[in-house]
Amino acid sequence: MYTPTLFSLSAGPRPPPRRGGAAATPMAFVRAIMQVYAQRGVDPGAALQAAQIAPEQVNQEDARITAWQMEALCGAAMHELDDEALGWFERRLPWGSYGMLARASISAPHLGLALARWCRHHGLLTDAITLSLNEDGDRAAITIIEHRPLGLEGSLREFCLVSVLRNIHGLACWFVDSHLPLLATEFPFDAPTHAATYALLFPGQARFGAAQAAIYFDKNYLALPLARDEAALRQMLQRALPLTVRQYRHERLVSARVRQLLADEPTMLHGATLLAERLNLSPRTLHRRLQQEGSSLQQLKDEVRLGLAKQQLRHTSRPIKLVALAAGYANEKSFIRAFRGWTGLAPAQWRAQSRSGG
Repeated sequence: MYTPTLFSLSAGPRPPPRRGGAAATPMAFVRAIMQVYAQRGVDPGAALQAAQIAPEQVNQEDARITAWQMEALCGAAMHELDDEALGWFERRLPWGSYGMLARASISAPHLGLALARWCRHHGLLTDAITLSLNEDGDRAAITIIEHRPLGLEGSLREFCLVSVLRNIHGLACWFVDSHLPLLATEFPFDAPTHAATYALLFPGQARFGAAQAAIYFDKNYLALPLARDEAALRQMLQRALPLTVRQYRHERLVSARVRQLLADEPTMLHGATLLAERLNLSPRTLHRRLQQEGSSLQQLKDEVRLGLAKQQLRHTSRPIKLVALAAGYANEKSFIRAFRGWTGLAPAQWRAQSRSGG
């Protein structure tokens, strides 16, 4: 199942690599895009051909297309119509609009601030809707308030609300490199004929006929540090459309909390018992959870130690012995051996290269 992402594809549309997969995307979303083509007097033939959708399929109520086809259609439409919002708002959003929001959010220290920035800055693109991030008890919510019809006379309302929520959820997962399970999703319209496909877009409970569109999730995720940087963002923006196609399958909340605890309290680097206690887990459960997430305590310790060491080497003139202690090593020799294994360089060599721009 797929709805288009809103990110800027800075390198232009590229043919998605795979054409298979289940045909689960409802034709209603294709018809929504066709509406925009018609309103702007543009022939959709090339876009339909690129997506391998026969024109006669578009009006078949029960027809479905694959994620690959939706990617291809949306990529072509965004470029041909020069509108990353695909007709939802009162004016077009030129190529790069949503990439700008992502760049404004990537420097945030944690997910909560990144999402708050995204919601706030979205108002600079359009005043047709307002996005907001709120906390209610142990839940966080991202809600959409509508200020005017979405699309011509509101004809694109479902397509817009579904896409905006799906995109910000996909972005949140990407920011922290973690599956972010939804507790509930709400929509301010009656259940459509293709309501069953919502379970693929928004795993969890979907409610229709609500006061406004919203997604709800555990507020503890807001404290997670971002796992991405500018370089990762540039790479992602080269081809962002598949971001909302591939759901994050692994729950990485424990990994992220362990990484944050290790970074905040280096004394935790010396064992698993105290760390497990802080997470209200047994050491055995901690190791099992990390293994299920494709990680390990040793791997996380090494990541944190390397980060601490690089920070010390780049920004201070401390002797290597003190850098080793700051990174959780009892002696200089073991630190040098580990650092060389991580980077291929001795700490002094790495320090010299980093300061010379090498």
